[in-house]
Amino acid sequence: MFDATDAKIMSNDTLTIREMCDAFAVTPRTLRFYEAKELLFPIREGQKRLFTRRDRARLKLILRGKRFGFSLEEIRQLLDLYYVGDSQETQLSRTLDIAHDRLRDMERQRAELDEAIDELRNQMELVGEMLTTRNETTAAQ
Repeated sequence: MFDATDAKIMSNDTLTIREMCDAFAVTPRTLRFYEAKELLFPIREGQKRLFTRRDRARLKLILRGKRFGFSLEEIRQLLDLYYVGDSQETQLSRTLDIAHDRLRDMERQRAELDEAIDELRNQMELVGEMLTTRNETTAAQ
């Protein structure tokens, strides 16, 4: 649920690392990692990092991309395409291409997982039948 704290955080021009962690349910280490990978560009004031609205938008896209299984390099390329100057047409087109590829991979993985689940169920059934047969043989003796 969106509350007053969320509204304050999202309306602020900058957020501290703690506020970013709370807002996006990530760790400081995660934010520093994305900064080191040049995916986020917080303002530095000594040791303090201040994340801009742009950083928040980028982090939201990074987390969504990771959830869908995009590599960090794919995410970086997509974020960089925002600045091509064609009203995001290139970025959106490339995002769709990568999403199609990722969806095909996920569907293939799901099919493989479904097959493995079926095989495991069959093996469990076979072992169960073997145990039943042994128990019946032992009881009959």
